Amino acid sequence: MALAQRAQWRGIDSRVIGREAGQPIDWDAVNLVFMGGGEDSHQSRIANDFLELGPELVARLQTGLPMLAICGGYQLLGEYYKTADEVKLPGLGFLDVRTESGSSRAIGDVVIETRLALSPATIVGFENHGGRTYLGEKAAPLGTVRLGQGNNGTDGTEGAVQGRVIGTYLHGSLLPKNPHLADVLIGWALAHAGVTESLEPLAGDEEMAAHRTIVARAPK
Repeated sequence: MALAQRAQWRGIDSRVIGREAGQPIDWDAVNLVFMGGGEDSHQSRIANDFLELGPELVARLQTGLPMLAICGGYQLLGEYYKTADEVKLPGLGFLDVRTESGSSRAIGDVVIETRLALSPATIVGFENHGGRTYLGEKAAPLGTVRLGQGNNGTDGTEGAVQGRVIGTYLHGSLLPKNPHLADVLIGWALAHAGVTESLEPLAGDEEMAAHRTIVARAPK
């Protein structure tokens, strides 16, 4: 909704294409992929369908199709996700990350300093995940944790970035509270569609007020 609304405010035509398991995709009509997450049981139910979809999706991601994957979507883009029942769900292997179920859940506000070229350099959100994700050499962290647990609660990283693919555990109205990140994704989608013009700036007082409220909770 945030991406579509910010595009609409700029007069940019966009269309959200939802997909249910088993449905075909017109990939030539896609310039940005968004995927959320769910409980272990939900991920198990869609894992096979996602793997069948995988080769085409990975091929598109490798040639520059942007994607934002949150929580379970982030995990399934990696090498594997091991559930609390020790069931190892294979991922697509696009992101150089692996995830294993933790003994407790990471829950609460998160503030990170991102490595993306954003102003401000902070990204905020709310995490609620039991997985512990570890990055390999090919994946750069989305940012460094100032507040919260992030990928695994031990190495101070949150999320992963490879090319124009972002994986993250940040929920909590991620894009409304981080309009600068939403605009990066819109810019990537436009570039994928062959549009080179810069985005017109938008007023963001309310969005950034919500952003700063979360940032203020982080240690200096």
